[in-house]
Amino acid sequence: MGAAVRTLVLLISLTLAGMAGGAAFWWLYAQPGAAARAELPQPIPVDAVPLSRLTLSPLVDRAAPAVVNIAVLQASPLEQNPLLRDPYYRFFFGLREEALAPRLSAGSGFIVDAARGLIITNHHVVEGARAIEVTLADQRQLEARLIGSHPGTDIAVLEVRGRGLKQLPLGNSDRLKVGDYVVAIGNPFEIGQTVTAGIVSALGRGRRGGPAYVQTDAPINPGNSGGPLISMRGEVIGINSAIIGPGEGNVGIGLAVPSNTAREVMELILREAGAARRRQPLGLPL
Repeated sequence: MGAAVRTLVLLISLTLAGMAGGAAFWWLYAQPGAAARAELPQPIPVDAVPLSRLTLSPLVDRAAPAVVNIAVLQASPLEQNPLLRDPYYRFFFGLREEALAPRLSAGSGFIVDAARGLIITNHHVVEGARAIEVTLADQRQLEARLIGSHPGTDIAVLEVRGRGLKQLPLGNSDRLKVGDYVVAIGNPFEIGQTVTAGIVSALGRGRRGGPAYVQTDAPINPGNSGGPLISMRGEVIGINSAIIGPGEGNVGIGLAVPSNTAREVMELILREAGAARRRQPLGLPL
């Protein structure tokens, strides 16, 4: 009799244990998303990830002080027409005097040699300039002199006089690979210094006879022209020059003159400017 009772108690215990396990199983998997929540790993604490992997700010802090905004006073396109210089002709066609007023345009550039105050920008930014003013990152405004420019590669070199200038090194654009991360800094739409980021989308873009552009999806807009395209090493690997798209806004296809091309053109411009100075009679400015 005692053995029968013990057997009965054992069977009841096993039955109750099975029911409890089944209930726990049902509760876990019957809840919406419970299984998924149980399998998700815990998020990695932010402090456990090196800061350099989360932000580009150290690179920007080093590069931004060398990037400048360029304001250019240019002659009106109508002024190039000799007929429009005649006031009677303008009166006959109903053209106002304001049509011949100089216009103000803007672009970007960067200091490549702080000791000499040399700035690289685009030729089309300073083409036909009557006066050029450069605004530094610290808001100082300096008058700039155009040393020379090369329309074929869209590169121009300016000179400013100022203390405490910062510079950016020119990198080797031949080492670029499609997929490399890049940062663009400039003055789009004249809203002030702006930083954008992307990758190198393609290499060797361009038409025959022109420079083989670096293509990037880093947002570039009007006003970015002449500004630097910077590698993760903090070196300028391109000079932002143009965008391709249906309108003025960026659609992810920007073109930059390779830094190696810009370096060669800058050296050529400086050599020619030096030779021109030596040819000038003593005491006469260039």
